[in-house]
Amino acid sequence: FIVLWYVFNIVYNISNKTVLNVYPYPWFVAWIQLVIGAAYALLVWATKLRKMPDVNKDLIKSLIPVAIFHNVGHVATVVSLGAVAVSFTHVVKAMEPFVNVVASAIILKSVFPIPVYLSLLPVVGGVIMASVTEVSFTWMGFLSAMTSNFAFVGRNIYSKLGMTSTKDENLNGANLFAVMSCIAVVLLAPFPFIMEGTSFITGWNAVTSGAGAAITSAKLAQTIGISGLFFHMYQEVAFLALDSVHPVTHSVANTVKRVVIIVTSIIVFKNPVTQANALGSAIAILGVLLYSLIKNYYAEKEAKKA
Repeated sequence: FIVLWYVFNIVYNISNKTVLNVYPYPWFVAWIQLVIGAAYALLVWATKLRKMPDVNKDLIKSLIPVAIFHNVGHVATVVSLGAVAVSFTHVVKAMEPFVNVVASAIILKSVFPIPVYLSLLPVVGGVIMASVTEVSFTWMGFLSAMTSNFAFVGRNIYSKLGMTSTKDENLNGANLFAVMSCIAVVLLAPFPFIMEGTSFITGWNAVTSGAGAAITSAKLAQTIGISGLFFHMYQEVAFLALDSVHPVTHSVANTVKRVVIIVTSIIVFKNPVTQANALGSAIAILGVLLYSLIKNYYAEKEAKKA
C-alpha cells in the first residue's frame, strides 16, 4: 500500500502541475478532479467492488463541514501548485503539524509534552529558510499552501468532532472519504464560475487550438482526468496504508513520500534549487519526521498508562 501511495501521489502531483503550466484555471481544475474522484467512487459502489455505506441524512449533515474544509484545502493546494514549484508547495505543506498543534490547543484544548513543541522548531525554521531562498517564490503560492494546511487540519479536527460512532460496518476510511468527496463536488460546483467566470472555457480553446496551441484538447482532458483519478486513489490508499502499518512506520513513510515528490518534481520540471533552499527544505522535512516520532512516542506512553 505504501508503494502505491507513493506512485499515485507522484502521478497526481506531476500531472496536476503539467495541466496548470498550460491551463492556469485552478478552481475549475480542482473541481473537475473532485468530480472524477466522485465518479470513481460511484462506479466502485455500482459494480459491487466495494459495498456502499448507508448514506443517511445524519451522515451527510456531519460531513458537510468536513467537505467544506476539504474543498478549501484542495483548491488552495491546486492554486499553490500552479503558482510555484511543486517542491516548494510541499515544503510549505510540511508546516501542517505546526498548524495542527496550534489548532488542537485552541479548539480541542489538547496539550502536548514540551518535546513535541520543541520538535516543531526545525520545521518552522526550515520552511522560513526555504521560503526566503526559493527561486519561484510568490506570496500567492506560499499563502495558498499555508491556507491548505489550516483547511486540512480543520477537516481532520471536524472529522473527530462531527463523527459519532456508527454500526455501519461498510463505513470505513475509504468509503467515508468517497461520501465526503461526493458532497464536496456539490458544494464546490458554483465556485469555478464565481471565481473564474467562463474564462476557463475560452482559456481551454486558447491553449488547445490555433497555431500557438500548447496542447491538444484530448491530451489536456486526459491529463486532467489522470490527475483527478490519482488524487482520489492516493487518498484512498493512504487510509489503507494507515490501517496496515504501525503509526511510526506510517510517519516515516509519509516523510519519505514528501521527499520523493520533491525530488521527482525537481527532476521532471528541472526547477532551479539553491544550496540554501535545499538545506532549508531538508531541515523542514527532517523536522516533520522528528515531530512525528516524538509525538508517537508520547502517545504510546500515555496508552500504556491507560
